[in-house]
Amino acid sequence: MRRKIPSTAALAAFESAARHQSFTQAAEELAVTQSAVCRQIAGLEDFLRVKLFRRTRRGVLLTEAGASYSRSVRARLDEVERDTLELMAKGGIGGSIEIAVVPTFATKWLLPRLPSFVQAHPGITVHMTPRTRPFLFDETVFDAALFAGDAGWPGTAATFLMHENLVAVGSPVLLGSRRRLKPAEIARLPLLQQGTRPYVWRQWFDSLGLAVENDLAGPRLELFSMLTEAAVHGMGAALIPPFLIEDELRSGRLVPLLEHAYRSDRSYYLIYPQAKSDNPALAVWRGWLEEQAVAYREA
Repeated sequence: MRRKIPSTAALAAFESAARHQSFTQAAEELAVTQSAVCRQIAGLEDFLRVKLFRRTRRGVLLTEAGASYSRSVRARLDEVERDTLELMAKGGIGGSIEIAVVPTFATKWLLPRLPSFVQAHPGITVHMTPRTRPFLFDETVFDAALFAGDAGWPGTAATFLMHENLVAVGSPVLLGSRRRLKPAEIARLPLLQQGTRPYVWRQWFDSLGLAVENDLAGPRLELFSMLTEAAVHGMGAALIPPFLIEDELRSGRLVPLLEHAYRSDRSYYLIYPQAKSDNPALAVWRGWLEEQAVAYREA
């Protein structure tokens, strides 16, 4: 739908003439002829169907409508000028980006690192909204998604961040006086299940060459953050990537129950529409994420 907006040339001529109360001074300021200013303002009045100036023997005077409109136009042109100068100063890198995120990854891994991005790139604001499943970018406001799983979304490009290696962890209470447990001993513990991945314990035991009868049994929780809290409080063993529980491992609230990591079929990616590949702010964000993820490629 075509907008009902006058040309910027007409608005600039009107604003200058209104400020100076003179077509001649407006022409000098804009480096055009007086007749050009007259034509722009006449065209603007025809477009608006409102008289903006009264012509007198001594020159021109704003009508009441013209005075009110000039204040609004001046404010809008000032905003456009500020935005233009800011864009020129930043070379196109600035503004905000909307990112869809898997919740625990954002909370436990991304947010602790985000202050360094803000400090390095104060002109870019990152907005994050939780999303756990694939979606169509055309139906959302998102510029990119931080996603765990398959990166093959239609019409998108993807930047690999890290693999997901799952480690069996639990409260130190589960170890007692032992340093580590045997796989068969872990199988006898309550197994905290992730609701969206019902076979992950079976896959983990398979990677050790074990078949466990009750590997699907146990409390079902939706998010890694829920599994973490349940494990910290001694409810059972949980399979969690170490990079999501760095604080808990460092403090000793969680401990590895066995020195074995199972690489799942999921990896973490930044996914974005191919049409936004040249978005300057998104390019900066992508580069920063890759730098942060390097140390975790094999973790």
